[in-house]
Amino acid sequence: MSDVVPIKTGHEGSTADQFRAYFSRLRAGEMGAVPAVGAMLLLVALFSALSPYFLTTINIANLFVQTATILTMTVALVFVIVIGEIDLSAGVTAGTGMAIFVKLNQVLPQYWIWNLAFAFLIGLAVGWFIGFFVAKIGVPSFVISLALYLALPGVMLIILGEGGVLRVEVPEIQAIMNKNLPLWAGWAMLGLCLVLTLAMGLWDRARRVKAQLPVRPLTLLWIKVASVAVLGAAAIALLSTNRSQNAFMPIAGVPLVIPFVLTILFLCTFLLDRTKFGRHLFAVGGNPEAARRAGIKVARIRIYAFIICSSLAMLSGVFNISRIGNVESSAGRAIVLQGVAAAVVGGVSLFGGRGRVAHAALGAFVIAMIDNGLGLIGIPAGVNFIVTGGVLAVAATVDALARRRSGASLNRT
Repeated sequence: MSDVVPIKTGHEGSTADQFRAYFSRLRAGEMGAVPAVGAMLLLVALFSALSPYFLTTINIANLFVQTATILTMTVALVFVIVIGEIDLSAGVTAGTGMAIFVKLNQVLPQYWIWNLAFAFLIGLAVGWFIGFFVAKIGVPSFVISLALYLALPGVMLIILGEGGVLRVEVPEIQAIMNKNLPLWAGWAMLGLCLVLTLAMGLWDRARRVKAQLPVRPLTLLWIKVASVAVLGAAAIALLSTNRSQNAFMPIAGVPLVIPFVLTILFLCTFLLDRTKFGRHLFAVGGNPEAARRAGIKVARIRIYAFIICSSLAMLSGVFNISRIGNVESSAGRAIVLQGVAAAVVGGVSLFGGRGRVAHAALGAFVIAMIDNGLGLIGIPAGVNFIVTGGVLAVAATVDALARRRSGASLNRT
């Protein structure tokens, strides 16, 4: 017998119905963001007990900034993981693009925007290259992306020269990860987020009513808006306080990178959850043959997924060079594996067909918190890789067990 709570078509179910349906999905193995949220709460409790600096305003601001790079890479990888593929080269693709960007700026510094646009075209081309071999030739994505993972650092070495490092000399790029918004701009950003949250919720309801599909009660929408308001106001109030230890150089305001990250999250969530392309991505990841028989151009969808992944990875590369101030030949090797770990921790299934951008973002916070917290308590850097690997192994195991449980639940239905 099915655990799904029936709701009449075209009618609004009660809040209690929605909660029962949610717990039914949990029992069926659809964990969603639960593991990521649980891990975040555990890490906050652990690191705040071990370090007096973890919950300070300056460290919280640093944590937001540190998360931006891995979060963007994680979101990029969601697009290929959702279709049941992988792109191990996303990080080094970003590193190569940034190496080309910085090298071009040495020759044509006044055209830095066009140089950056050319770097993004490189990312798009690499994504198309991988997608073509996967979708048209039939080469496994693991193999072709691993080939690029091994080859592109060599390209970076050739571009950067024997030193293997070039400094970023573009003030606009440096500002992204090192400057803050004016205090008023942070509150304005929160207001815009609340308006968009409410507008998208009402739009979703209108579309479902028009299609005569079940809709969630308005109470849940108001709870969601209120949650965004409370959490957002708390975060902005915290970031608006002076976090500098130098009385003559105050530091306050929301880091400039945060609106960039929120825009990426909004656009990618909209693309995956509210467009035909997004539905096709999930269909291809769930059952490629069924998707093909339904008229979906599977090969095209796969190519587009890799193009989006590589292009978004370039943004991750921009954030990285903005934060560290240079580009080096080893750029991007580790972050792609952290991105995969973050996506899996956030509930994106490695088997394809399941996952959400917002949940993957929570997974990115988990991985960033591990890096940040271990550094604060003086644990050697090598332990960070061990812990991250362990987290990935646990998350992948949970994903496999949840998938098995979900299949068993469907067989009982």
